[in-house]
This record gives sequence, C-alpha cells and structure tokens, in this order.
Amino acid sequence: MTQPDPHEEQQRRWRLILGGGSADGTGCKLGGNDEKMDTALSLLYGQGESDASSDGTSDGTSDGTEMDKHKVGMGASSPKVARWLGDIRTYFPTPVVRIMQKDALERLNLRQMLLQPEMLEAMSPDVHLVTTILELKSVMPDRARETARAVVNGVVEDLKRKLAHPMRQAVMGSLNRATRNYRPRHHEIDWNRTIRANLKHYQPDYQTIVPEVRIGYGRKRSALRDIILCIDQSGSMGRSVVYAGIFGSVLASLPSVTTHVVAYDTAVVDLTDQLHDPVDLLFGVQLGGGNDTPRALAYCQGLIHRPQETIFVLLSDLYEGSGEDEMIRRAGAIVASGVQMIALLALNDSGAPSFDRGAAIRMHALGIPVFACTPELFPDLMAAAINRQDLTRWAAAHDIVTVS
Repeated sequence: MTQPDPHEEQQRRWRLILGGGSADGTGCKLGGNDEKMDTALSLLYGQGESDASSDGTSDGTSDGTEMDKHKVGMGASSPKVARWLGDIRTYFPTPVVRIMQKDALERLNLRQMLLQPEMLEAMSPDVHLVTTILELKSVMPDRARETARAVVNGVVEDLKRKLAHPMRQAVMGSLNRATRNYRPRHHEIDWNRTIRANLKHYQPDYQTIVPEVRIGYGRKRSALRDIILCIDQSGSMGRSVVYAGIFGSVLASLPSVTTHVVAYDTAVVDLTDQLHDPVDLLFGVQLGGGNDTPRALAYCQGLIHRPQETIFVLLSDLYEGSGEDEMIRRAGAIVASGVQMIALLALNDSGAPSFDRGAAIRMHALGIPVFACTPELFPDLMAAAINRQDLTRWAAAHDIVTVS
C-alpha cells in the first residue's frame, strides 16, 4: 500500500485545522471523508461569526474549499444538529466526539435542544452529557425525562463496569489487612493464610510446617469503617458529583462499610436511602446555585458515631465567601474528634480544578489533606485511608499536587 507523502499529510492536517479560505496558506483541496470532516468542524467552530439562521451554505464562492467555512453555523435547527451529531460519530473517534459535543453545548446553545427526547437520543452519552441533563432535569418536559433517565442509566452502568471492581477490591483488601489478627485464639486462626505464611518453615524430616506466624480472622463487627461523602453540588462540581454518586453506591454495597452520602447547596439533602440506585441518587441532586458548607458539615457531624472509625470526604472547591470561618471551625471540630477527614477539590479527570486557595491552606493547617483526585485513583485513595496511611505521602507517590 502506498504511504502518504509526509508533506501532503502535513498540509492536509493544517487545512483541516485552519478551515480553508484564501488566508489559510495551504492551497490544499479536500475530498471524500476529509471534506465531510471539515464541514462538521466548520459548523461547530465557525458559529461565532455566522448568521444564526445559516443552513450550512455560504454566499461566497461555489467552491466549498475556497469559502471560509469557519464562518458557517448550524443555527437553531434540531434536524440539522441531529444530523451533525450523527456525522461526528461517523468521522471522528469517540474521545474527539465527546470534546466536540461538549464544545457544541457551550458554543451553540444546545441546552434547550436537550429538552427534546430525539435530541437526547442523538447524543453520544458521557459524563459531561449526564452533568448537563442533571442541570436541566427540573425544566425537562415529561416526554424528555424518560429518555434522559435512560441516557444517565447507560453512562452510570458503563462507569460502574469500569470502576466498581477496583473499588471493591481495594477497599475490601484494605479492610482485611486492617483487621487481621496476629495473636488469634485457636478458633480464630485463618488456616489458609497461616499455612501460606509459614511454607518457608516446612520441615521435610517431619513432613510438617512450623507455624511461627499465626494469622486470625479477627473479631467480626457489623461495620469496620463508617464513610461519609459530603458533596458540594454547585454547578462547577457537576462531573465530580456524578463520580461521587457512583462510588457512594458501590461503597454502600460492601458489607463491612457503612456509607452515607450527603449533597448540599444552600440546603442539605441526605441521599443515603437512594444508594441502592445511583441513577435515583443522581436525579436527587440539584446542580447549580449557591452553597452552605458549614450547614452541611453540621449535619454530617450528627452522622458521626464512631470518630476513630470514620472517614469523612468533603468534595468541594471550598468557595464559601462569608461562611469560610465557620466552615473552618466545623472542619476543625470534626478532625479534633478523631475523624480522618479529606478535602477533595475535584473527583474527575479534567485537569487542575479551580478552588479557593486561601480556604484550602486553612484546611491543610488543620491536618486535612487537600488535593484533587481522578476516578481511577479514588479506590486506591480510600484503601490508603482505611489503612490510615499518610495521605500526603500517598498523593506524592501518585504525582498528585497537594495544597500546603
């Protein structure tokens, strides 16, 4: 098969980036799928200078490669947008489709179109789309709500398939290590682990093992750890809320953990009774609006019954305004009671979050580790917390920048 000329391939890429017209300087003509890709890009990224009623054609030259396509938009036509959503799925890989959908929501004011079920069906579901649906759910007509719920359910199930097993494995493994008994009574000995630990002491002359180390099951309790997820549901925390809801649901399914999930803006909502269904939980969240972290912390203090066995995760960007002093006072009281508290600035894979650095520094001064975390690392973070590891060192080991 003939390899493409490197110079021509470079010109082709620049042509797709620059969008054509006399000013792009490439002189490159597009055809076939390249031309369709160029049109899809132009309909999105040329909207800023387009007429809102444009149908995708131009009054310039009849040669589509000569006109400045990056001045063309889709307007407000649902059928055109639906066709465009199908085109980008055809001509671009999934990660690029998600970026373009996100940009379309912001640049082309598609939020209102998402109130139509046919538009929701045309979208490629991802976390960003779920966040937008949750923001719009209170104004969705009944005919779109069922479709929206199906979209959210699909994304949640996909994320659970990816994240649930690592979460269960990390947390249960840590609970087992944290409660392992190395001075067991005879009826408490875990013989399988004890034999494995002592194989090096096998005595061939006696055909037996000398059990220098004995490992026991430990004493059973109804719950080995209490975990509280306190989630700031202001608009900037949207994707973090989606991931936190899914992780909360997974944690609640573990028999040795008692899990509470509390969401707040200016009011506090306890979502613990909805943990069996993460979709119900997410639809119980109301993204947007203000926030009252001190009120949320006060509510969560009432949920703490075993401080030494409690892990408290505050998921917030810490923007609190006039309530900052009270937030810090409440956080200090929680830590002083013996609770292991973590301040997560974000739980998503979108890069460095925006947060109140002054408040974060004050949290750090209380001995609370403050950093952002990706969904992939969150199970390991919870395992480290259960084992009472130094979480600042844990973060450094995973190249996570902490606030100090």
